[in-house]
Amino acid sequence: MEKFTKLKAVAAPLDLINIDTDMIIPKQYLKTIKRTGLGKHLFDEMRYDDKGAENPDFILNREPYRQARIIVAGDNFGCGSSREHAPWSLVDFGIRAVIAPSFADIFFANSFNNGLLPIALPQETVAQLIRYVSEAKDPVLEIDLEAQEIRGYGNAPIPFEIDPQRKERLLEGLDEIGVTLKTDARAIETFEKTRETQFPWISGANAA
Repeated sequence: MEKFTKLKAVAAPLDLINIDTDMIIPKQYLKTIKRTGLGKHLFDEMRYDDKGAENPDFILNREPYRQARIIVAGDNFGCGSSREHAPWSLVDFGIRAVIAPSFADIFFANSFNNGLLPIALPQETVAQLIRYVSEAKDPVLEIDLEAQEIRGYGNAPIPFEIDPQRKERLLEGLDEIGVTLKTDARAIETFEKTRETQFPWISGANAA
């Protein structure tokens, strides 16, 4: 998983509430178990018309938001069914952070497991950011995860809260498997050696 330390990038306003996982990645694209290739289908039903042509009114089809790596959205982002393909598609498109007043619990947890940083801020602060990135000539925000600050809007940085363990995992680029390998490496090695001795046939060796 790619580390997240600092991100300075174009931020796209998506001023909608209850953006559910089916809006993020429609159900017909859930057959794959690969984390790559889903970015082209992100927000598929809003980005494209019935013939597959781009919808020129959709924010991610317009400059400079085509290069967005941050989304600023409305309340309850990621609600709906618990599909991990939603953060997969966002990250594959290039999005590394979503700022919103609140997130659905499962989407929130899945995001950290896939290198996507969800930042919950007060409603009024998010509304101000949406106005800023909608109107600014250069709608760039900077997210400093170590300092837990958002910069680029106004004079003072905007602080945000994050669970310390989840913060550390993003900084180090560790998903759940990576955390297990880091914290339990010695126990895993001991188990494998014991298993090899007691059950050599598992690895193809002849039993004693």
